[in-house]
Amino acid sequence: MSLSTLSTTLRTAAAASVAPAVVGTGPVSVADVVAVARHGAPIEIDPDALDAVAGSRAVIDALASDEKPHYGISTGFGALATTFIADEKRAQLQQSLVRSHAAGSGAEVERETVRALMLLRLSTLVTGRTGIRPQTAELYAGLLNAGITPVVREYGSLGCSGDLAPLAHCALALMGEGTVRDASGRERPAADALADAGLTPVVLAEKEGLALINGTDGMLGMLCLAIDDLERLLSTADVSAARSVEALMGTDAAFAADLAALRPHPGQAASASNLRRLLAGSPIVASHKGPEHTVVQDAYSLRCAPQVHGAARDTLAHARLVAERELAAAIDNPVVLPDGRVESNGNFHGAPVAYALDFLAIVMADVASMAERRTDRLLDPKRSHGLPAFLAHDAGVDSGLMIAQYTSAGIVSELKRLAAPASVDSIPSSAMQEDHVSMGWHAARKLRGTIDGLTRVLAIEIMTAARGLDLRAPLEPGPATGAVVERLRGAVEGPGPDRFLSPEIEASVHLVSGGELLRAASGRIGELA
Repeated sequence: MSLSTLSTTLRTAAAASVAPAVVGTGPVSVADVVAVARHGAPIEIDPDALDAVAGSRAVIDALASDEKPHYGISTGFGALATTFIADEKRAQLQQSLVRSHAAGSGAEVERETVRALMLLRLSTLVTGRTGIRPQTAELYAGLLNAGITPVVREYGSLGCSGDLAPLAHCALALMGEGTVRDASGRERPAADALADAGLTPVVLAEKEGLALINGTDGMLGMLCLAIDDLERLLSTADVSAARSVEALMGTDAAFAADLAALRPHPGQAASASNLRRLLAGSPIVASHKGPEHTVVQDAYSLRCAPQVHGAARDTLAHARLVAERELAAAIDNPVVLPDGRVESNGNFHGAPVAYALDFLAIVMADVASMAERRTDRLLDPKRSHGLPAFLAHDAGVDSGLMIAQYTSAGIVSELKRLAAPASVDSIPSSAMQEDHVSMGWHAARKLRGTIDGLTRVLAIEIMTAARGLDLRAPLEPGPATGAVVERLRGAVEGPGPDRFLSPEIEASVHLVSGGELLRAASGRIGELA
């Protein structure tokens, strides 16, 4: 079986096992976005929503025959909004809009990101506020259900008026133009992929080109995917920290519930609870609880883990709230209101989403920074409470995990750079008509890099702590942390002479990103917060 055939088989199997996402009955959820973007869930449009779509289209059709100019219907766009367009050129106007705005450049954007933004644009299209025709909305759903993914490029969006260039590349595919990847992942002309899927390209009518490209769907889609990633990674960070506390002969006393309650942040309480549960029943922790042990305070990177991880959790909760509000929005310009008015507005400005994306990049860089400090502490014999230097088999002959910490430190340095907010920047465009923009797309793109970096830093800490725990024998870790060591050892060898380290780091990264190490811990003590 070829790789492309295998990919098709896996995607088909995944889609068959995922419940459909229904659009038009209310806002889609973060879970809907993840299901469609990552797991190939099919899409259904509620029939009542199509009736609302037809109703708003009737308003546009009426305005199209009006002698008075109406923006996006009988005028040009942006700085050309005062240019009246004659009847016979209006179909060309919409086609030209999409073709000219499909001006992306750079590397190809990930399939899951494109599918997320397409679902979110469809969700707005079926609100009955954009003036799209029902058949155009149905074709958009048809592309998603056929696994056809337009090729979208890295650069092109300023985050206002929405994610214009990325959405224009998707709209171009509806017209049977441009390049797409089919369900097997093969790059093809859009016309060929649509024909093979039994889909007929659309000839855009008045207002439709504008409705297809004027939204915050790319940055919002990436925020939804980031929420899915970070909910898993923050629980994994608690697992990672607990293992380091054990390996460094730390105490769980600072994580007590009554101490956490003195500072009533919900994220801190959740993280402290996770750490208590993860360390419960640990023979290593119990081994140094007696009065003869005089170390009463651990280093900040151990003792303050609930404060940092908890603040990150609270930031993520805020980002989810922003996402849920945005998912309930109908973003277009102009919009068709229930009373039949068609009004220009500024709801396409991506500031609310951009701020949340930047905030997440800041706090995730800090979570990674704390994890790297714990990794470094595990490798330093002056601070590791009896562990060998760099956890090496024969220190001097062997370097152990010395350079794994270099890798982690280099990633953390990069994450600090990525923490610089994109949303404080703005650059005028469209002949100064669009004189302030959000840069939300760029905030989302750098957050994806932050998530990848955090995943790798946590993987290196988990790998390092596992070796430290092995070297504490005959003392044993607790049930939950021990289960993580056991799962990791299925892919990464334990202590021994130096060996090729990069594959072991990558194997650890895979186990973290796939949630397998988190599931190993949860399998012993129940789901973590």
